[in-house]
Amino acid sequence: MDKSLLDTDILSEIIKGRDQNVLAKAAAYRAALGLYTITTLTVLEIVKGFHKVGREDRIQQFLSGLPSAELLTLDAHSAEIGGRIYADLERTGQPIGRVDPIIAAIAILHNLTLVTGNVAHYQRIQALGYALRLDNWRV
Repeated sequence: MDKSLLDTDILSEIIKGRDQNVLAKAAAYRAALGLYTITTLTVLEIVKGFHKVGREDRIQQFLSGLPSAELLTLDAHSAEIGGRIYADLERTGQPIGRVDPIIAAIAILHNLTLVTGNVAHYQRIQALGYALRLDNWRV
């Protein structure tokens, strides 16, 4: 099994523990590789979601688990790739927000498959010619 980058929706599903397909694939992945790989942008999105609903306890619980994850950050090279993706999507009338192009750029830069339930979203990036690999643990 190869190392992959988990998108926010998949990590959120693992935290919620409802989707049995995601949970089974996540368990197999963690058993094989020992930890999940996420981005600091996913941290931002998870904290935002919990803060929005006043769940400080869940934020602290989430943050306390971060040392057991590999955390990839936005650096200058991934910011450049993300900016290009973002601009190309806007130019073609297919924007997907600001965070997703950056997460995709980090996956591309690190040569990782992006695990996401938002496959249609990210296929817009692939259609532009970017070498983004996708996997959907929901199916």
